[in-house]
Amino acid sequence: MRTNLILLGLSFLFLGTHAFGEDISLKADGDSKWYRGNMHTHSLWSDGDDYPEMIATWYREKGYDFLVVTDHNVLQRGERWIDVEKNKGGVKAFEKLTAAFSGNWVQTRTEKDRKQVRLKTFDEVFDRIAKPQEFLLIQGEEITDRYKNLPIHMCISNTNDLLPPLGGSSVLETMQQNVNAAISHRERTGQKALIHLNHPNFHYGITAEQLMNVVGENFFEVYNGHPSVHNSGDDTHASTERMWDIINTWRQSKLELPLMYGLATDDGHAYHVTEPGKGSQPGRGWVMVLADTLTPDAMILAIEAGRFYSSSGVTLDSVEISDGTLNVSIAAEEGITYRTDFIGTLKDFDDSSKPAIDDPDKADSMTRVYSDDVGTVLQSSEGTSASYKMTGKELYVRAVVTSSRKHPNPSEKGEFERAWVQPVTP
Repeated sequence: MRTNLILLGLSFLFLGTHAFGEDISLKADGDSKWYRGNMHTHSLWSDGDDYPEMIATWYREKGYDFLVVTDHNVLQRGERWIDVEKNKGGVKAFEKLTAAFSGNWVQTRTEKDRKQVRLKTFDEVFDRIAKPQEFLLIQGEEITDRYKNLPIHMCISNTNDLLPPLGGSSVLETMQQNVNAAISHRERTGQKALIHLNHPNFHYGITAEQLMNVVGENFFEVYNGHPSVHNSGDDTHASTERMWDIINTWRQSKLELPLMYGLATDDGHAYHVTEPGKGSQPGRGWVMVLADTLTPDAMILAIEAGRFYSSSGVTLDSVEISDGTLNVSIAAEEGITYRTDFIGTLKDFDDSSKPAIDDPDKADSMTRVYSDDVGTVLQSSEGTSASYKMTGKELYVRAVVTSSRKHPNPSEKGEFERAWVQPVTP
């Protein structure tokens, strides 16, 4: 069965693996630019609390270049009416909508003495809000599945077809079934669609060991802006960054699978909350994609090629690989200091591990505890630029830049603004 899965995932397996045998420059120039985007968004079509045109307008006005719309198990199409009062946004959201969009845009009716409003479709919002080469809307879906009581959510970006959750006999099989369907859909339609795993620590539903074995799944959310997804883990659960290092260590050393890349997303649901740190507000995390044009295919292909970094507030000028050296240049802000940590695992690492807790019935649902050799800090640098010279002993190296400024609207208390550079291999 594994052979069949590998064959099925071949079109995704080796996309974007950066090797130090070649020079790579991720820097805006006359032919390319950085595009800022969010790849995880919810509206009143599922469990968000605002109208899709209001959400799209928010991102456009905040300087984003693209937004992927990912409601749960639904595409924004067809005719749907909702009660003006009995929805997550309620009267407040409706009043904001009618104030922002005048004329005949907002359509209402009365059914059984209740006022209803029609939700706009993706195409309608696209035609009204998107601007060529300035702001792009991309249709997507959050494939919302589960195994027993464990949530397994995966976003697919750039799809015209609804992909229903397929389930499975385990967490791993559930993920694999949905990835296989996404790959098959792409191969059948030719549409450049990208699937990624959402918030693995949401209800602590997914372990590093399960995720590392999914064939064709090369992206996951290392940062998700929802306050309930436990990016930092806890005393017995690994953080998403720790999971990232475990996954890539085993993929590179034992599983013969490609690197997994880390995305930062909003997972926005709460668009009327204003108190910092409260609710799943927009604007907490995003990706910066280097491409030569602002189209859905260009965004997907650039991300698959690793031509992006993820951010919760830190902006980079460039990421370059030259003569076996990884160079990171930061677009510094006055009065802010920066630390760049180069993190990786060496080839002769200690691969021992132990259960996270003594209870064997519960331990299987938790990421194991690994040696400090896995995902160790290889070098730290202060300043607005940093470089790491590869020795050839590394399985992979990634970088994370942390600023001295705390996130103005954090998903977790005490969070600092960061940027995550994607891993590279020697």
